[in-house]
Amino acid sequence: MLKGTLDHMVLQTIETRGALHGYGIARPSSGSAGDAILLNQGTIYASLGRLQERGLIRSEWGTSDDNRRAKFHSITRRGSRRLAETTENWEQLSTVIARFFAAQKEPSR
Repeated sequence: MLKGTLDHMVLQTIETRGALHGYGIARPSSGSAGDAILLNQGTIYASLGRLQERGLIRSEWGTSDDNRRAKFHSITRRGSRRLAETTENWEQLSTVIARFFAAQKEPSR
């Protein structure tokens, strides 16, 4: 994965699905990348630590669906702004890359 991709995906997941604990973030959701990207909890927790240090998420203890103590993570306003910026950058980059590869498939004249 490219640098920053995991953090972006974690922010997007929290923004879309609301406050979640690490397992809830790692667990696939309908409409996600599915099996194309498999994340283990260790990488998720490392990302959550970075995002919290940067003030992009906040965390608080609560009770999970199975009645266990868990730390729930939610996005901050700063995190929402960063997510919007990076999403726009990713969309522009993916458009440029798609155009490049499409042009490579065209026969030479």
